[in-house]
Amino acid sequence: MENYYNPEDLKKFGKIGEFQKELADKFFDYYGAVFAEGALTAREKSLIALAVAHAVQCPYCIDAYTTDTLEKGCSEAEMMEAVHVSAAIRGGASLVHGVQMMNKAKELSM
Repeated sequence: MENYYNPEDLKKFGKIGEFQKELADKFFDYYGAVFAEGALTAREKSLIALAVAHAVQCPYCIDAYTTDTLEKGCSEAEMMEAVHVSAAIRGGASLVHGVQMMNKAKELSM
């Protein structure tokens, strides 16, 4: 069954420079620097990336960072906890906007 998401396309990510090499090179330089060891370990950054991948719902990123976190020694429990953190933040972001709705409803009800 065909669908829009093709896992094989993830392998082509490095080829985005075919249409704009200069900007692709800058992006990949930046990307590499972001994921280098720093104040956070590469393992911690990978877990963050896995959580963010779920928040932005990128299937390519989910595949890539599921693989990456496993390769960096993360357990399935750690990975799922990161996904739950993402879900909590995403859900909280929706709920906190409820305050805006409440404010507007009160304003209109006066």
